[in-house]
Amino acid sequence: MLLAEFIRRMPKVELHVHLTGAIEAQTLLTLAQKYQVELPATTVEGLKNWYTYTDFNHFVEVYLKIADCIRAPEDIELITREFLAAQAAQNILHSEVTFTPYYSTLQGISFNQQLMAINRARLWAETELGVTMGWIIDIPREVSPEIGMLVAEWACSAMDEGVVALGLGGPEIGNPPEKFVEAFAYAHQMGMPSVPHAGETVGAKSIWGSLRALNAIRIGHGVRCLEDPALVAELRTRQIPLEVNPTSNVCLHVAPSFAEHPLPRLMAEGLYVTINSDDPALFNTTLTDEYLLAAQHFGFDQATIQGLVMKAAQAVLLPDDQREKLIQRVQAGFEQLAS
Repeated sequence: MLLAEFIRRMPKVELHVHLTGAIEAQTLLTLAQKYQVELPATTVEGLKNWYTYTDFNHFVEVYLKIADCIRAPEDIELITREFLAAQAAQNILHSEVTFTPYYSTLQGISFNQQLMAINRARLWAETELGVTMGWIIDIPREVSPEIGMLVAEWACSAMDEGVVALGLGGPEIGNPPEKFVEAFAYAHQMGMPSVPHAGETVGAKSIWGSLRALNAIRIGHGVRCLEDPALVAELRTRQIPLEVNPTSNVCLHVAPSFAEHPLPRLMAEGLYVTINSDDPALFNTTLTDEYLLAAQHFGFDQATIQGLVMKAAQAVLLPDDQREKLIQRVQAGFEQLAS
């Protein structure tokens, strides 16, 4: 079997993907028309041209414009169902999906309404498509510490309803992890794992802050850890999983090109690396594409690709018995491909 065919058919697990960033262009146009939200483009091709970013702040502007088109619980259920169907089509057996409920509360959708909408789609996908998911509720960095605490309380209140972690997203510059130390301390006390974004547009200092102030057990991105050998040693010793998103990093100028992406260096340093798509619709990618590009640009062979998938499966935020079942399911999928 050719490697490309193997990648397309293999079982997969994704740890770092944003629901809002996965909305397909046609769905976004439908929602924008429904609510008379003016977008810079009125065609699918036009939207894809709009998704060309000058810097991270420009990306945030686009992201918030898209969030403005989600104005009712049924919109959240729709985009979640479509997202999970797309994951199932790629044989992604389990996804840990980041969602920012604070933005939707600004549209008048309560957190409980959002949670119910998401869970309707989650349970549908588990029953009808055979794929599972967990929700990472994230704090947008630009909000106040008080709002951060509110989001942490929301997340912890839904620990038995599919929420698996508290995250931190948005612009790193000017919003260090320490800003939300109280929110994450509360979550830690409640037994909620911490998985903040760090080391994307800000370097090692942001990752150190996430480890020390936020008790991070996984790091979203983390690619700039290579700027600090002591941090690399810390991450290697503790085997903190890094949720690496190569195409995202190239689109947002964190890396100058795919060929120059630090992924091979991260792996050569013995770090715990996983591959993810981040905002697939906004970066014109999929998790399958990320593996195909890794094979193309870095020469990863089948064993390396399979190892990366297993790393993701082992890093999921599920109870031990459910994690083991997922690992066995992924292993069975690989064994079936080999037979």
